[in-house]
Amino acid sequence: MTTPTFLQDAKELLTKQGFATSHTWYHGTSSALIDSIKAHGLKRSGDQALKAAAKQTMATIGNNYTESVEPVFLTQSKELAYYWAQQTVRNRSVRIEGNELPAVITVNLPEALNNKVKPDVGAASLLLVKEGEQFMAFLAGIYLANDFQAPDINLMHADRLEYLNKLGMAYYDADLDVSLLGTL
Repeated sequence: MTTPTFLQDAKELLTKQGFATSHTWYHGTSSALIDSIKAHGLKRSGDQALKAAAKQTMATIGNNYTESVEPVFLTQSKELAYYWAQQTVRNRSVRIEGNELPAVITVNLPEALNNKVKPDVGAASLLLVKEGEQFMAFLAGIYLANDFQAPDINLMHADRLEYLNKLGMAYYDADLDVSLLGTL
């Protein structure tokens, strides 16, 4: 699926050092979750329907399911958020029926909260599997389309800021109030 033109912002954000950051961040999600997000904000580990489906599946096969609390994943690029929104829709479609579309949420943080956004170095494990390879190929395409060399990162030895700057991967380890959010 091609990123809609109004979300293609790499041309404005991408430099030789990677993606520029500001007080504006983006979160990719499913259209099915927008009403809940508008009512309650972005919650850590917020997709309760998907968690319940996973828990039920594990119970059916006789395994225990331990929920983990994940942070709110952010990126400084609408284009990258849209990629992750597509993945969210794909992941939900495996367990939840419905006609969902990718959606991007804008997160505007004041300075005090913006300083709490962290590079997502935990993404190293994701990037070592097939889904991560697909993201790296997508990311390389963005770099090349904007006349930059694709990032060449040794994921296991990369500097923390490379995850943020070169890969656009960040997180906020707390819930985000609805007053900080907007939709595109």
